[in-house]
Amino acid sequence: MPNGALMNNHIINYTEEGKIRVDLTIGIAYDADIREAKRILTEVMQNDPNVLKDPAPAVTVAELGDNAVNLAVRPWCDPAVFWDVYFGTLENCKLALDAAGISIPFPQVDVHMIK
Repeated sequence: MPNGALMNNHIINYTEEGKIRVDLTIGIAYDADIREAKRILTEVMQNDPNVLKDPAPAVTVAELGDNAVNLAVRPWCDPAVFWDVYFGTLENCKLALDAAGISIPFPQVDVHMIK
């Protein structure tokens, strides 16, 4: 980060304010409906009482990976419940995607035998 940005702007330390962001990456299949997956994952976070409403949780496309469309899933929480939110969000997102029929692909390799 350039020094000018640090010197000329306000920096908000959310941890000092009692907030911390959980960073998760969840991959979905390329043929999955991205908008639907984002809606489902956002709903999972909104239904968790440990996830803060402000700042709002976010789901964005982070990467078009080799095997999946990787979504950045980012809830905010109180630092005391960080690991509860981390593991709970991960599990609940998997369960919700499974229920909606949205697959989470695993790395695959195609092997071609030539005689």
